[in-house]
Amino acid sequence: MKVRLLLAGLALACAVPVLHAQTSEEKGLEIAREADRRGAGFGDFQADMRMVLITQRGDTSERELRVSTLEGTGEEGDKSLTIFDTPRDVRGTALLTYSYKTGDDDQWLYLPALRRVKTIASRNKSGPFMGSEFSFEDMRGQEVEKYTYKYLRDEPCGELTCSVMERYPTDENSGYTKQVAWIDQQEYRTWKVDYYDRKESRLKTLTMSDFAQYQEKFWQPGKMAMVNHQTGKATDLFWSNYRYDTGLSEADFNQNSLKRAR
Repeated sequence: MKVRLLLAGLALACAVPVLHAQTSEEKGLEIAREADRRGAGFGDFQADMRMVLITQRGDTSERELRVSTLEGTGEEGDKSLTIFDTPRDVRGTALLTYSYKTGDDDQWLYLPALRRVKTIASRNKSGPFMGSEFSFEDMRGQEVEKYTYKYLRDEPCGELTCSVMERYPTDENSGYTKQVAWIDQQEYRTWKVDYYDRKESRLKTLTMSDFAQYQEKFWQPGKMAMVNHQTGKATDLFWSNYRYDTGLSEADFNQNSLKRAR
């Protein structure tokens, strides 16, 4: 009897399929997809931004901007328009960005002093955006498909627990070899990102804070602080006055809208 029971148990064990263990790459991609899913469906939004440039000595200068974003559909990513209002010497400067899930994004910068639109080439996207510690690449859409991923570990981040993962840009023209991101497991908000340059040295750290929820779904930071470890410079972005469902359309995001920016 005992022999028959043992044989029956072995047969049952052999019949049960072996579950595939999730790899660190699969888990990293799963986290990225969930974070993207939770931020989807906003349609459009507008917000105000105050940019504070901080020198190595601690001197500061400020700029005021407006940002408009239209959510993409299908293979298209989001479209965004960033307009400078102050100071006077950069008033009317505007950046238009078309993000795509795959392939190169498109960016155009309107310079009112020259009355011309400048195309930002992919090979130049690692350059600084208007003298800040944010690059043109940082101002582009962070589409899930633009990276491969690797989950590293879980660790406390304040009162929350964050998943820490690496993401590697698939674009050969990227200014980064990798980014390390801290994403909380409760709402899938990104709290911190370390950026590594082409020499694989830590270049910058972005820290996000003062999150608030809009429309009972979308979490947005009130502050984004970018520190350049190699130059000692920093840039703080203070966000305010988020507005959703403002009626934006494709017509608000073309090169003519750049020249109309006021």
